[in-house]
Amino acid sequence: MTSKIKDTFSEIKAENRKALITYIVSGDPDLETTLEIMHTMVKEGADIIELGIPFSDPMAEGISIQKGHERALKKGASLIDALQLVAQFRSSNKKTPIVFMGYMNTFESLGAQAFMAKAVSAGVDGILIVDMPPEESSKFSDHAMKNNIDIIRLIAPTTSLDRAKKISSQSSGYIYYISVKGITGASNIDADDVKNKVEVLQTFTDLPIAIGFGIKDAISASSVKDIADGIVAGSVFVDLIGEGNDVLNMVAKKTKELKEVLG
Repeated sequence: MTSKIKDTFSEIKAENRKALITYIVSGDPDLETTLEIMHTMVKEGADIIELGIPFSDPMAEGISIQKGHERALKKGASLIDALQLVAQFRSSNKKTPIVFMGYMNTFESLGAQAFMAKAVSAGVDGILIVDMPPEESSKFSDHAMKNNIDIIRLIAPTTSLDRAKKISSQSSGYIYYISVKGITGASNIDADDVKNKVEVLQTFTDLPIAIGFGIKDAISASSVKDIADGIVAGSVFVDLIGEGNDVLNMVAKKTKELKEVLG
């Protein structure tokens, strides 16, 4: 049984284009608007949606996404809310893969087996747990595999070759390559360095590689679009949501801008 994420990347490759993966925080600015944003993103060309699970200490995030987590938490948004949100999304969209991106404490509060059962029921396709190293992920990986849920992992520019091989061997769905040193939303992508690192990664894995951190407009997307299989854009959307001005229209315009670059 193939995963929805794998099928999506196969379709994208057959269409000779690159994947657009968008990120927002569940419950930011509220759950009803998050659902509308998800549908808007898909309408304008998003291929996969990463849904951030609100957490009080999102250590890998820049100020933009930290504020998104804070806004969602102030509204009381939780992991259970995110699962219910995906179930609502699935009532009209059965195709677009949804990836939960978050931190280990949140998922451990339910336990691996219970979380995976609820995730399957809701229609979640993958998880990316930022602070879950391969050495500590056997329970989650085993239960994910049993439930056909992909485990997406991060690889950074500073990751050693041996560790990159290990991470790649214990991943599924796609590899999320961090294009810059630092936190989400960082700028100054060095396209040549990213290209060299991604080419090495491609010798370790047949999984698609998506490039994220620092991609916020057509220019930054263009600089790396030919290097890998897709891009991830997050902080730019969370910023637009935080500004609160005609959010759906602004998100639609930004999604369309990035989509047009990727083909």
